[in-house]
Amino acid sequence: MDAKFGPEALTFDDVLLVPAHSEVLPRDVDVSTRLTRKIRLNIPLVSAAMDTVTEARMAIAMAREGGIGIIHKSMSIERQAEEVDKVKRSEHGIIVDPVFVHPDDMIETALQLMARYRISGTPVVERGTHKLVGILTNRDLRFEDNWNQPVGNVMTRENLITAPVGTTLEQAREILRHAKVEKLPLVDEHGVLKGLITIKDIEKAKKYPNSAKDERGRLLCGAAIGVSDDLMERAGALVDAGVDVLVLDSAHGHSRGIMEALRKVKRNFPQVQVIAGNVATYEGTRDLIEAGADAVKVGIGPGSICTTRVVAGIGVPQITAIYESARAADEYDVPIIADGGIKYSGDITKAIAAGASAVMIGSLFAGTDESPGEMEIYQGRSFKVYRGMGSLGAMKQGSGDRYFQ
Repeated sequence: MDAKFGPEALTFDDVLLVPAHSEVLPRDVDVSTRLTRKIRLNIPLVSAAMDTVTEARMAIAMAREGGIGIIHKSMSIERQAEEVDKVKRSEHGIIVDPVFVHPDDMIETALQLMARYRISGTPVVERGTHKLVGILTNRDLRFEDNWNQPVGNVMTRENLITAPVGTTLEQAREILRHAKVEKLPLVDEHGVLKGLITIKDIEKAKKYPNSAKDERGRLLCGAAIGVSDDLMERAGALVDAGVDVLVLDSAHGHSRGIMEALRKVKRNFPQVQVIAGNVATYEGTRDLIEAGADAVKVGIGPGSICTTRVVAGIGVPQITAIYESARAADEYDVPIIADGGIKYSGDITKAIAAGASAVMIGSLFAGTDESPGEMEIYQGRSFKVYRGMGSLGAMKQGSGDRYFQ
């Protein structure tokens, strides 16, 4: 019987951290951490891949504060890739692949492009050579009524303010301030467009100094995938959109389906970091890491809205699950992410003390303005709709493969 039922296990409410002497002042605390083998965050917070928690707006807000958001997959492949693209294009240090139009494109086409990417202007380049010939901004279009004419008729083409490739953000700021313009195209010695710096991106970098960004100065973004027929097509579209990390999501990650899918994704996209889960044991963590996981997500049923433990009768209390998983992960120097069960800020501290590098949270973020959940008014108060991904509504939208592999 002892072997069958195992040792006592603990969850968040069962433990407290014992206070001890500290030489560290609050202002000197560094909470930066590893999300995966190669990705670092400035705060150990991840918003959950749930359809009432994380889409582009939430992911942008999370990355600006130093964390990361995982775009849920209960949507078409095209739309999920678009959500990732919105995040990656929302901020840049230096935009190395700016959107542009050609002089013979119609103004209406340019307006659609500007609306899609939420930008106030775009460079105009020669078709074929990509040589910069002008710039189109809202100022050029403000008093224009005829949208059915070429961009070349209304664009600014004289006295263009440009800078050479290699210009730093500080140098760009001075050029923009002196010229009193908002966009600075970067060109090579032949006048070919090679990049773009905007005053908005410079100001955002100053406003959000703790942002989690990639090597090109873009906000970090993750996206969920699952064991389904469209696995590789979805993963490929997300990689093309610039996703930084894929999260192979399952209610039971210690299974053959997840292992095979993980190996397949890593084999085809070795440049992309992959988080796999969920597991709750030493063995499950070890096997996912050996299959190629760059981080492991830990938690079977601890979430506030999750019914896995009640419906399926499985799970491990979360503190013990984190500790056992961390023991395995430490042997491979791979981080783990505690997923679910965070009711109070102190639970985050407990999860990290138990061995987690970061925590994934759903319910605490679901009630924010940035979450995609619908707003409802109840007795004169505003609430956001929040549902588990195993609910009938969520599974009909596309989360079913998380539970039926």
